[in-house]
Amino acid sequence: METNDWTRRDFMVATATAVAGAGLLTYPSASSAATAHSISLPKPKTDGHVSVEAALRHRRSIRNFASKPLTLEDVSQLCWAAQGVTDAPHRTAPSARAIYPLELYLLAGEVTGVTFGLYHYVPAGHSLEFVASGDKRADLDTKALRQPWNPISQAPAVFVISGDAGKMTSSDDPLVKARGVEFMWAELGLAAQGFFLEATARGLGSVFTGGFHPQEAQEVLGLPAPQEVLALLPVGRRIS
Repeated sequence: METNDWTRRDFMVATATAVAGAGLLTYPSASSAATAHSISLPKPKTDGHVSVEAALRHRRSIRNFASKPLTLEDVSQLCWAAQGVTDAPHRTAPSARAIYPLELYLLAGEVTGVTFGLYHYVPAGHSLEFVASGDKRADLDTKALRQPWNPISQAPAVFVISGDAGKMTSSDDPLVKARGVEFMWAELGLAAQGFFLEATARGLGSVFTGGFHPQEAQEVLGLPAPQEVLALLPVGRRIS
């Protein structure tokens, strides 16, 4: 998230540290079943060949990608790393009082077996719900960004993290109610770091893109009003 304009949100995201859960659920088999409205993702792997320490050492903000598509397995792992369920209702990124105000979307461009469009990640079923068709990467790039060097339109896929602060501020817990917005932004940082470490472990690159206009991004993506677009995470294969 290397931007020139540091805000309170930037600070909270930059200082968050990833944690992960240890439990497992039963997910659909690796042979994904796709329909017009749903894609069952391959079962996520929870024991890789790259250590956490190695992933931390090699993680970098990557803005240029090789001209190769992502696989459905890549998408599965990235979704799980950011918002996957470990033991219900807990996810890979913690949330105050397990409220989970974040939503994860895939803006698919060049993803093998997935048509252009916007998809919503459903943690409980480890699946993607179809939201809208069409390649919206260029629109997102030209209408919402204020950082011309971000490679939204060139990335094979863009992951979008949105949040509903109202879920936090309406909590019965006085502390969560008072600090709900801050907790949501801290949770974003935790989810994004898990995403980046998984991307690094798989030989992928990504970057935290925070320099955009949230309202314009929400309109391009057609997200419902309570959800504010918090981060755009373009991802692709590293150029060797």
